[in-house]
Amino acid sequence: MNNDLPTTDRGNILVVDDTPANLRLLAGILNGQGYKVRPVPSGELALSAATGMPPDLILLDIMMPEMNGYEVCEKIKADERTRNIPVIFISAINDVLDKVKAFAVGGVDYITKPFQMEEVLVRVETHLALCQLQKKLQQKNDELTVTLEQLQATQNQLVQSEKMAALGQLIAGIAHEINTPLGAIRSSIGNITNFLDNNLEGLPVFFKELSTERQHDFVSLMQSSSQQTYSLSTREKRGLKKGVKQQLESEGIGNADSLASILVNIGLPGNLQEFLPLLKDPDSENIIKTAYDFASIHRSARTIATATERAAKVVFALKNYARYDVNGEKIQVNITQGIETVLTLYQNQIKQGVEIVRNYQAQLPAVLCYPDELNQVWTNLIHNALQAMDNQGTLTIDAVQQDTSVMVKITDSGKGIPPEILPKIFEPFFTTKPAGEGSGLGLDIVKKIIEKHQGKIDVESVPGKTAFTVSLPINLTE
Repeated sequence: MNNDLPTTDRGNILVVDDTPANLRLLAGILNGQGYKVRPVPSGELALSAATGMPPDLILLDIMMPEMNGYEVCEKIKADERTRNIPVIFISAINDVLDKVKAFAVGGVDYITKPFQMEEVLVRVETHLALCQLQKKLQQKNDELTVTLEQLQATQNQLVQSEKMAALGQLIAGIAHEINTPLGAIRSSIGNITNFLDNNLEGLPVFFKELSTERQHDFVSLMQSSSQQTYSLSTREKRGLKKGVKQQLESEGIGNADSLASILVNIGLPGNLQEFLPLLKDPDSENIIKTAYDFASIHRSARTIATATERAAKVVFALKNYARYDVNGEKIQVNITQGIETVLTLYQNQIKQGVEIVRNYQAQLPAVLCYPDELNQVWTNLIHNALQAMDNQGTLTIDAVQQDTSVMVKITDSGKGIPPEILPKIFEPFFTTKPAGEGSGLGLDIVKKIIEKHQGKIDVESVPGKTAFTVSLPINLTE
């Protein structure tokens, strides 16, 4: 024991004893070792002192009037402000049951009177050291808790950033998928407006001057045009025009070249026998041109309908892609619908040269899941597959039931993943993409989402074939 008087305060100790001599003795011993001592002669004063300015340690006599040491200790341990203060009982009672009771009410040690100075100092020093270590441990735990919360917040931000990056990669393609039909609609409306502006006043006169036979021919031309359900290539048009022109010339019809162009653009089939009377009419070119203008309006209307349907499909896919984010609840979902939603959003990349092969099991059971999170899985896997193929190749998607799970396999015909990289692809922040094109969290997020669904993901890769296989339980348990 080091008996040199310390120069600094080593701890704040509350000494409780109803005997003044004992208080003076304990206070003298502890003060001599550098401790700050507050002596009090009763239980009531002890409680007041402990709650007013909590000490580092309490030395507590058991046998006191009005409120004994056991009662004082119970009240100290019942108070949130003082429950962590170590209490050492000091008593002349040396019975085992009394010692057991002392520990039962919350005491950490027991010193029997008459006490030895060395024993008191060793026990005080030991419990103060333990208390200090406990405080440091609690402080470290608090720091770790704060650090963990910060890490979780950072992870959530990174996950959200990765989701936004994946969504951002979709935006350009989606914008193109929306702008293309909008452009077609704008062009078609322009064609219709121009026709009406230039011809509306003259149409009544035109139809009034048509004979019954020419009216019948005009209607037949329009019907023939409406039956054309596909567009001809430039090469096909050239070939068809050549045949029509030869027929016109063989019938001695003038302006064969210009008439042939109009008739082909209207969509008239190669056999002109039905329309020879019309073609030989002196006013045939005006009638056919007007029919062509009406056919153009009809095609513009069909273009608007097709473009509207196409744009609506993309908007519907976007709505499905994001509709679950508000509630974030598990619901029954058809897995292939989520996959098809993502494929629709990636249509701009797919149409550049990707063949989609769908092997979906009929009557595939619905899966209880978090749909918005699974959409993130399909987005990452399909995006990676398209990138691996440079948007040129075959993307095969299998979806089948296996016992109590649904298995989804996404296979691309890309260059494959090198064997030395394959074990690392699910590690966070690992990426082979150039800087700025990926955080390396995509597949880590995919794995965590699948694990949250109590499923698993496997990958196998050789040059020309990489397959990610996701297995999800049909009924997700808590």
